[in-house]
Amino acid sequence: MIKLDPSFMGKVIKPGRYTGNELNIVRKDPATTLASFALAFPDVYDVGMSNLGLKILYHILNQMSDVAAERVYAPWVDMELVMRQEGIPLYTLENMRPLAEFDVVGFTLQYELSYTNILNMLDLADIPLLASQRSAQHSLVIAGGPCAFNAEPLADFVDFFVLGDGEETIKDVAHAVIEWKRSGKAGGKAEILARVAAIEGVYVPAFYDPIYHADGRMAAVTANHPAAKTPVNKRIVRDLDGAEYPNKPVVPYLDVIHDRVMLELFRGCTRGCRFCQAGVIYRPVRERQPQTLLKLAQELVDNTGYDEISLTSLSSADYSCLNNLVESLIERFKNQGVSVSLPSLRVDSFSIKLAQEVQKVRKSGLTFAPEAGTQRLRDVINKGVTEKNLEEAVGAAFQAGWSTVKLYFMIGLPTETDDDVRGIADIAYKVLDLYKTIKGRRGAKVTVSVSSFVPKPHTAFQWYAQNDMVEIERKQQLLRSLLRDRNISFNWHDVKVSFLEGVFARGDRRLGKVLLSAWQQGAKFDGWSEHFRFDVWQEAFRQSGIDPAFYALRDREHNEVLPWDHLSSGVDKEFLLQEYRAALAGGLTVDCRRGMCGDCGVCSGLGVEVIDWGEGRNDKVTTGDY
Repeated sequence: MIKLDPSFMGKVIKPGRYTGNELNIVRKDPATTLASFALAFPDVYDVGMSNLGLKILYHILNQMSDVAAERVYAPWVDMELVMRQEGIPLYTLENMRPLAEFDVVGFTLQYELSYTNILNMLDLADIPLLASQRSAQHSLVIAGGPCAFNAEPLADFVDFFVLGDGEETIKDVAHAVIEWKRSGKAGGKAEILARVAAIEGVYVPAFYDPIYHADGRMAAVTANHPAAKTPVNKRIVRDLDGAEYPNKPVVPYLDVIHDRVMLELFRGCTRGCRFCQAGVIYRPVRERQPQTLLKLAQELVDNTGYDEISLTSLSSADYSCLNNLVESLIERFKNQGVSVSLPSLRVDSFSIKLAQEVQKVRKSGLTFAPEAGTQRLRDVINKGVTEKNLEEAVGAAFQAGWSTVKLYFMIGLPTETDDDVRGIADIAYKVLDLYKTIKGRRGAKVTVSVSSFVPKPHTAFQWYAQNDMVEIERKQQLLRSLLRDRNISFNWHDVKVSFLEGVFARGDRRLGKVLLSAWQQGAKFDGWSEHFRFDVWQEAFRQSGIDPAFYALRDREHNEVLPWDHLSSGVDKEFLLQEYRAALAGGLTVDCRRGMCGDCGVCSGLGVEVIDWGEGRNDKVTTGDY
């Protein structure tokens, strides 16, 4: 157990990040458990405490009597300096235990630019960075989350990855570790890797060898061990309504990014936006019943004291029972001053009624995501909304009392022209004019946030080359020159950060040496502008003899083996290729929840089905039954 000198906390900002003892913390005696997990988030506490996936795993593991799960986050640079100066190893917040004492250290992979923090945390924990250097006496280093669907850039450092939903997989992993330990760790590390490789959804990189063509393209990824599966299929929770959910989450003592109740309505999305990786890897849609959500909401409010409930899902407004659920939540909690908020909304899913219900207790900001500035480009990406949809949605919000709207767009999308970029500015001005038309005066505030498109694995655009940095900067400047009204705020992403994200998003195992080199030269917190050092990365690529443009700026051939082809989201590659071709033709694909099945392969291949509790669909429940 680490004992911190109180004087150390006077040297860092936000010492509450490192002291633990929060409300609802679960603290178990290590001597009474058979397996221990350190759940690690490779970013600062303020960010990691908002991650729902980590909350779910923490809850599930600690429900197991013979398993203990504790939390650890990346220390900010001031705390890291203190730790290195004082010889303090990285520790968990529950029992102040050094990470190196845990059986498993599990990282959540949300963002490619957090990878150097993983190496930094392992180094602070005195755990060998390379998986090949760790024996049975070391912690097993595992990882899961969206980025695990292209695990190759981290393959040198991670013992095994979990693909897909983790609720059931993590239990299987815990049982495998317990049985291995009971055997006296017979067979060593090779034995536990073979045991977990047999678990559905687990990928062990050491059991596979990448093969490359002379020109650097991927030729194949071949299995080298009898336990290796090809492909490795994602794990999926078939009945989300019956799945365990954290009803007593840890409540921090300091502000974090999403400091509120997080109520997951459903998982998955079948809208089919062609740029969206989450919409593919979380298929199919599986809703929770309204009565389940009401029960969870009550427990969460009672156990945390939060005064806001955020309805979280990929597209929350698509929940089939949303209106009735919102009305019920507001009625139940109105006397407690608890508000209900919706995150980014589809512009075709908003109504005056819903707007009025949501703002009864407390107005929160509204964010809409048109994604592209013209109808032509929205058709290319299969957004499925029109400018009229946006006018109706924003108009409903203005009539209900809102005056501030955020709009999210992307630039650099496939087939984009300057007219598409100008269309973003046109929409922003139309929103201002709409407010004046409805209210008879000016006064609206519009924030336009523009990210740079990054092609992601397992999407229809995985073959498409990213715009280079010069081109993205030119488009940003064009848009900046058009948004000159003082009532419009304009936010954009650093092109260098987006470029690096693109490199690692579509990278292969050879990037491991680049990652190691960059970290050795001081790269960390690359997602934070004040710490991102592009010159360090450029030098790391140079030293490694790797051209980053090969990964980010190159169109992939349709018959090319992709570094993630052996890791299956359940969606057929041929379906994605059909969607790519449809995009170039400007064709639309309907939402399979509301129209014909698109035969993407998920339901038939994984033996699952869409679960939609809306009236008249699936005959699962009568919507008024709560």
